[in-house]
Amino acid sequence: MAIVARARVPAMSAATPARYDAIVFDLLTALIDSWTLWNSVAGSDAAGLAWRKHYLEITYGCGAYRPYEALVREAAVEAGLPARLGAELERRWDELAPWPEATAVLRELGERVPLAVATNCSERLGRMAADRTGAVFAAIVTAERVGFYKPRPEVYRAVVAELGTDPARTLFVAGSASDVPGAKAIGMPVYWHNRIGLPPRAGVRPEMLESSLLPLARYMLAPADPDQAVQS
Repeated sequence: MAIVARARVPAMSAATPARYDAIVFDLLTALIDSWTLWNSVAGSDAAGLAWRKHYLEITYGCGAYRPYEALVREAAVEAGLPARLGAELERRWDELAPWPEATAVLRELGERVPLAVATNCSERLGRMAADRTGAVFAAIVTAERVGFYKPRPEVYRAVVAELGTDPARTLFVAGSASDVPGAKAIGMPVYWHNRIGLPPRAGVRPEMLESSLLPLARYMLAPADPDQAVQS
């Protein structure tokens, strides 16, 4: 499902102030093409999508943290797949790759503001995945460390507290639909990197909705405009 981005990352002028003081990224969907690995382990795009949908339903409905690896196995079984695929996914975790434009975007943004990650993952797997991006993050906050899964507010609050920034001045880059109302519930503006066209949650709009990370650098410099959100 990877979409190859060929456009050049817009340069951020050093003379122009950034709109926000820090940027927090969802990891496994907004920054990393985890879909390709899940599909490969599952044996087909259709099986991988079904597995991933069940996983998202379990984690977003779970609230309090239960071991991430166990939830992945449960989701496989609910999708009609062998539970052993959870262990196979973990074994191949180092095959995860960032979206094609992610490395350049992170490099450009990281020269201007602190970057952080808030992920529904275990500590070990979350840090392994973050390393795959090649970026230096000021904070890596996992569901395991906080004790809750997104979209519970504890995760978003924890990463903002670690950064020491105001939620209203901390942009959240979502990868999944539930991250949009989750981050906005604590006052964070949201850029939704909706790479594969996931359906939105009703009633909550991100400040920006894009199918790529490429516009993010330009958005960080543009004048604030509450009416610029785009609906899919």
